[in-house]
Amino acid sequence: MAADPAAPADRKSWLALYTLCAGTLMIVLDGSVVTVALPTIGKELDFSQSSLAWLVNAYMIAFGGLLLISGRLGDLLGRKRLFLSGITLFTAASLLCGLATTQEVLIVARFIQGVGGAMASAVTLGMIVTMFTEPRETARAIGIFSFVAAAGGSIGVIAGGVLTEAAGWNSIFFINVPIGAVIIIAALRLFAPDRGLGFGAGADLVGAFLVTSGLMLFVYAINKIESEGIGSAQVLGFGGLAIVLLIGFVLRQAKAHTPLLPLRIFRSRHLSGSNAVMILFVAGLFGFQFLLALYLRSVAGYSSVKTGMAYLPGPIVIAVISLGCSAKLITRFGPRAVLLAGMVSTTIALALLGRLPVDASYAVDVLPSVILLGVGAGLALPAVIGLAMSGATSADSGLASGLVNTTQQVGGALGVAALAALAGSRSDSLTRDGRSVAEAVTGGYQLAYLVAAALMVLGIALAAVILRTPKTAAETGPADAGAPDEEGIAVPAPQPNQ
Repeated sequence: MAADPAAPADRKSWLALYTLCAGTLMIVLDGSVVTVALPTIGKELDFSQSSLAWLVNAYMIAFGGLLLISGRLGDLLGRKRLFLSGITLFTAASLLCGLATTQEVLIVARFIQGVGGAMASAVTLGMIVTMFTEPRETARAIGIFSFVAAAGGSIGVIAGGVLTEAAGWNSIFFINVPIGAVIIIAALRLFAPDRGLGFGAGADLVGAFLVTSGLMLFVYAINKIESEGIGSAQVLGFGGLAIVLLIGFVLRQAKAHTPLLPLRIFRSRHLSGSNAVMILFVAGLFGFQFLLALYLRSVAGYSSVKTGMAYLPGPIVIAVISLGCSAKLITRFGPRAVLLAGMVSTTIALALLGRLPVDASYAVDVLPSVILLGVGAGLALPAVIGLAMSGATSADSGLASGLVNTTQQVGGALGVAALAALAGSRSDSLTRDGRSVAEAVTGGYQLAYLVAAALMVLGIALAAVILRTPKTAAETGPADAGAPDEEGIAVPAPQPNQ
């Protein structure tokens, strides 16, 4: 799917981009849609509270654990082939979810959904940066993708509430079937074939086992923090084993003849630094979405539909920023400046939520933060994703794409788990001090938001120190095309957001 360097994209490429974004939106929506429907599913299928959590865990473990390996498989087998296989599997699993009448079938189907979602999501960014090589168009394409990734969660909360109340919980899965079918047909017609590098370029089966099992156990340990506590035997045991496996994977890649993950890609300051910044950013962003929903339901007494509507200004603002002006701002001021502006806006929003009162007014106490977070996500995500992808060669773009998605998934899971555990601990402490339930719960959320703001400040410092805007082809001259960048990575002349 590679295009000529700096060549403007044709109409077919833009249609292919919209197809990729539709697949991403379907997968992103699924996570938040299910969260809203959990109480209804639990009641109708007689789930216990602990077993109900497996509807989320089964999906998250498969999705988070397979993103990195899926990205590399896209490079080796062909990114079009992997995307189509992933969407097909996700669509079939969605049908199985909707038809499920027992707990076991639904949990297994959710795991299969996670596998398909990882396969499709992992290669999406790699496909985008090979379709769009002209810098301005690349920035615009990544802005569109970032809108889908950032706004999808909030849209899912709205859609989940409406669908569950109007047509039952099965509808949140059945709706994926026609959408998936359209995406598959469009992809077959719009995506150019790509052969991939072949297994000989990186068929490290031992490494694949180590990284997949390590990431799955790590995601599982993260998801157990809220229910078991960060110092529990399960969290420490599974988390420790995951770290051992991941260290073993790194050591394996340093010695393997055909490594699954060539460690040379981490010599790129833009790739390594951007992924580090992204972990901190999405931890705060996902924590905001999760905690605010809990506050609105448990303290403010909102219904599921009203809670979803409370998020609506966020995706609208993200759409205006990501689709309307992020590409122009990145081209004019550079990705680092735009990233920093977005993170500052997000920090202010989280700090404002740190003073959220028990009897909050939506217009005064919630809406300003929702809008500021929309501005922050609309600015920061396209910039940080573009910087992360700018350090990868065309041969490694699938791997870099999988790494970016893994970073987002793990960072978001860490943020939600850690901030929820912190809020719960603070609430328990306030309850023991004699505070009312509403005051104690609100106090826990306040502390969590302030910690999220502190994480964002750390991310701002990292971005300011580590990330430097890469030189454009115009600045380096034609002779520099394909030459190694300052970190030693061979970068094709025009890269995303340069």
